[in-house]
Amino acid sequence: MDPMHSGMRYTPKATEHEWDPSLQFLPASDSKKLEKKKGLKAGAVIGLIVFFLVISLMTGLLVWHFHFRKVVKIKKMYTGSMRITNQVFVDSYENPNSTEFKTLAKQVSLELREIYSKTPQLSKYYIDSTIQAFSEGSVIAYYTSEFHVPSGHEDSVDRAMSSMDQIVHKSQERRRTAKLTSGKPVDLVFDDVVTAELDTRLFQTPKALRFYQHTRSNHIGILESPGFPNYPYPPNQMVQWQLRADRGYVIKLDFDTFNLEENCKNDFVRIYDSLVAIESRVMDEICGYYSPSDHLAYVSSGNVMLVTFVTNEARDYPGFRAHVSQIPATTGVMKCGGTLSASSGTFKSPNYPDYYPPFTSCVWSIQVPSGKYIKVTFEKFLVSEPGQDGTSCSKDYVKINGKKLCGEFSNVVETAEESYLTVVFSSDASYVDRGFTAKYEAFEPKDPCPKKFMCGNSNCIDQKLKCDGWNDCGDNSDESDCKCSSSQISCRNGMCKPKFWLCDGVNDCGDNTDEQNCGFCSKEQFTCPHNNKCISEKQKCDGRDDCGDGSDEAECARSNEVKCTQYTYQCKNKKCVSKLNPECDGTNDCTDGSDEENCDCGKQPYKTSRIVGGQDASQGEFPWQVSLHIRGSSHVCGASIISDRWLVTAAHCVQDDAKTRYSQPGTWDVYLGLHEQRDKSKAVKRGLKRIISHPSYNAYTFDCDIALMELDSPVTFTDAIRPICLPSPSYVFPVAKSVWITGWGATREGGYGPNVLQKAEVRIINGTVCNDLMGGQLTSRMLCAGVLAGGVDACQGDSGGPLSSLSTEGRRMFLAGVVSWGDGCARRNKPGIYTTVTKFRGWIKEMTQV
Repeated sequence: MDPMHSGMRYTPKATEHEWDPSLQFLPASDSKKLEKKKGLKAGAVIGLIVFFLVISLMTGLLVWHFHFRKVVKIKKMYTGSMRITNQVFVDSYENPNSTEFKTLAKQVSLELREIYSKTPQLSKYYIDSTIQAFSEGSVIAYYTSEFHVPSGHEDSVDRAMSSMDQIVHKSQERRRTAKLTSGKPVDLVFDDVVTAELDTRLFQTPKALRFYQHTRSNHIGILESPGFPNYPYPPNQMVQWQLRADRGYVIKLDFDTFNLEENCKNDFVRIYDSLVAIESRVMDEICGYYSPSDHLAYVSSGNVMLVTFVTNEARDYPGFRAHVSQIPATTGVMKCGGTLSASSGTFKSPNYPDYYPPFTSCVWSIQVPSGKYIKVTFEKFLVSEPGQDGTSCSKDYVKINGKKLCGEFSNVVETAEESYLTVVFSSDASYVDRGFTAKYEAFEPKDPCPKKFMCGNSNCIDQKLKCDGWNDCGDNSDESDCKCSSSQISCRNGMCKPKFWLCDGVNDCGDNTDEQNCGFCSKEQFTCPHNNKCISEKQKCDGRDDCGDGSDEAECARSNEVKCTQYTYQCKNKKCVSKLNPECDGTNDCTDGSDEENCDCGKQPYKTSRIVGGQDASQGEFPWQVSLHIRGSSHVCGASIISDRWLVTAAHCVQDDAKTRYSQPGTWDVYLGLHEQRDKSKAVKRGLKRIISHPSYNAYTFDCDIALMELDSPVTFTDAIRPICLPSPSYVFPVAKSVWITGWGATREGGYGPNVLQKAEVRIINGTVCNDLMGGQLTSRMLCAGVLAGGVDACQGDSGGPLSSLSTEGRRMFLAGVVSWGDGCARRNKPGIYTTVTKFRGWIKEMTQV
């Protein structure tokens, strides 16, 4: 036995002062060294304590960070679709409750989970996937995937999901190789993977309803917003309609009523070329109020479509109704492209003038007789899309002569100096538009514009239109190198412009020739709008009425109450405000709020039509327009609705002649809400109770050319029948402001009136210049306005009709003038003369109480 392992191993501690006799103490040779060693030991102990404190603190922080700290996570939803190439579609896949649907849905869901779990950027945040639907080809699966992502990590998840097609492809390759090696059957095979983040508005709404509809031939289905037509749609709701057509058909969605809140951030309808809301497959987002004449009709690229309707918590509106049908994918509506071999002809985008489908590709080959060239004119062109600036044309476009066209325009000409030309139209997967209509024609190379002037853009115009001051070509080539007449402005750059554009504050020449030597105030001065007085800019907002009309104290930050003059707006409490045109602008400028009373006027209920290049007004676009007929006969004059009983027209319309007593109420039939003269079924007909012509009307000078008409019974206001706002006496319609004239008047001298209500944009003209042009015939109660579009094709409106001016904030139209007289009808360089309504505001109120 080892002696070291025998005996007692533990020795009890010795009591105090009892030392082990065998223990020997070595003498300390240096007491300072001994003290130093003691210090080192103490430092080591302190260091250990600090170390353990740091470790404890770090541990605590980590525990708090990972266990106790509440991590902010953001819910992210993604939608997508992918084609299952090794499956065949069966009808039971349409039914989410069928065994077949559930079985395949489970397989796809498991596949998605497997794919996400193998992707580091996604695996930690993935929650679940839901298979929403299947459709043909071979089988397309539509899904939503949910992730809860810590704040700050959203970008990495977005990047990963944006490359889902690559992730799925790599995953499929790995698993296919493994299955083939092991001899096991291959799982579902995917391609054509499309994924996008879901719009947050589509999953934050608490209420959601989903409907399914399969169209069939010779049948029209109905889609209606909840409550339509009896009640407004409810707030905070989302409704989705999954629409299907038979194989070989596409879906047509046609809205006959559409009335939502104007702001798409609140209430909207989205249409998808898919069965789930994939952002890259959205065809359009719609809101606002559309006229029945502004057709909203969409066609899918395949046999599926999704319609999504979302509302927020405020302001309920009537909603919408749409018709759903299926049409053959090869029908004439959908066909496009082909060979065009005649000397002239037309072609258009599929479904024009309704919206073309996504994924469209058309090729037209135009072949004219040998030795001739080709000219193509795009009469109306609406091919625009969000994110496309009109220059790159990287999304939807028309390709001709090697260049791409996109955007909005009309009457653009392209020529090919050969007898063969190819035109290509292409639309991508998202956002569709109305498309285009075009005509082509062959022409002789030596004479491209027989007996006409050829513009720089190859357009052809009448020789008389050259150097007349109007840009008829569209590229100003007809107005260059001109010799101006005495009735025109001679611009230094060689152009000629109508003289009534002189000194109106707009640079029409392009080199400012027309705005020089006008007697205007200098740049350091303020121009008083009513009397053209010049004052120093320093006198603005100084508390004194330096202009004499209060305009220099308008729009100042402090109180805008000023001394009352003929140029200031007077409130009901007899106090006056200096703000320019304060009435019905949505702000209470009067302390008694009277400037915002009686403001249910001048509203255009519908969105303005986007159809370019025409002068037809949209149905209901000018609901205050009235058509005055001689009883039992046709249209004679126009008028404007100012209340449910009263109209404003021109005094010269109600003057008797040898044959007709126009001053008598029984002579007239009044049509309100009329759009087409040949279709009066939708209009409201009224008789007249009395006619009041202004007592100072002068039949020779047309001074005070204004009259009032009282209806024999009140009219009920609708979308098509509404009053226009009457301006106060102090209301200012500044020179160069764009205004609108409307009517059914002849579009040329000696011509016939049109069937559809016409509109034309005109510009208010400097009164002094206009008076000179008209031989000094203007009075202070007349307003001058000229046609911007120019030419005989721009309707000058009818006598008695309205000159409508949009308010500064763009909320309402005000009656600036009444169509009175002019030198002929629609003559170039001859402006129209209108009765200034502000000069007769007091008389109108006295007669009508309006």
